[in-house]
Amino acid sequence: MTNRVKFLQEVEKVVSAAEAMSPDKLLFTYNGVLFPSTICNAETFEALGSCFESREDDVMLVAYPKCGSNWTLQLLYDMVYSIHDKEPPGIIPMLEFGAPDKFERLKQESSPRVLTTHLFYDNLPKTVFDKKVKMLVVFRNPKDTAVSLFHFYTNNPVLPTYSSWDTFFQDFMSGKVCWGSYFDHAVAWNKHIDDEGVMITTFEEMKKDLDIAIKKISEFFGFSLTEEQVQFIANKGTFKSMKEKSMQTHGQFGQVLFRKGDVGDWKNNFTEAQNQEMDAKFEECLAGTKLGEMMNYNVHCK
Repeated sequence: MTNRVKFLQEVEKVVSAAEAMSPDKLLFTYNGVLFPSTICNAETFEALGSCFESREDDVMLVAYPKCGSNWTLQLLYDMVYSIHDKEPPGIIPMLEFGAPDKFERLKQESSPRVLTTHLFYDNLPKTVFDKKVKMLVVFRNPKDTAVSLFHFYTNNPVLPTYSSWDTFFQDFMSGKVCWGSYFDHAVAWNKHIDDEGVMITTFEEMKKDLDIAIKKISEFFGFSLTEEQVQFIANKGTFKSMKEKSMQTHGQFGQVLFRKGDVGDWKNNFTEAQNQEMDAKFEECLAGTKLGEMMNYNVHCK
């Protein structure tokens, strides 16, 4: 059985389990933050601190949900596996997903391992910092992130459905959504924007010029790519290409993961009052910061 088949079977198992559950059981709270109960559990969070062992050459991706993590993960997979004609492992690379025994299986994976997480900076396992693991952190403007997460909830059997965008917006602004507050996540990472071994990029920057983004990311992780390899990864990594192959790569869940991938879709959802509320929140949390500058808020959110 190929690793891809194993991965797809895991995904199907999660979707089937979620479809059999009542909506009120789909989420649980751990340390004050909501998580999906079919893919996360308290035992795995506890084991993450004691059983997970980082390696110095781990390739770590961090992103708040719907900021481009699946897209960027595909690019990293291609850098590490495809161009070396290796098959990616069958294990789901999200640190907090699955049962605690996954950490034993991770020990068997050859280096470099591609790993990812939606966890906040302060919730990352200590071993990541002890081993000085390089971390690529991807951000997306908060308005598009909110809209994308709303549709993700609505189309996703693993999460409860919202009755309206307005209801979801209030929960997003107060951090009562899976993986907690976008703004808390951003504020925490802004404090570490200049840390050695941290590279922050944005969804919008990658959309603008994927070739340049791939070159920067590969240089950060110390991968030597030829122009042909960069082009190969960029062609495979367009949103159109990934959406077309999503059934093949992610099974029925592919339709949930890859919706539009646009910049500016928020304009189809936000009311004027919601615009003002989000603008005020951004001003309060990120205006004048390095991360705030990188996000080009006035270009993408006005």
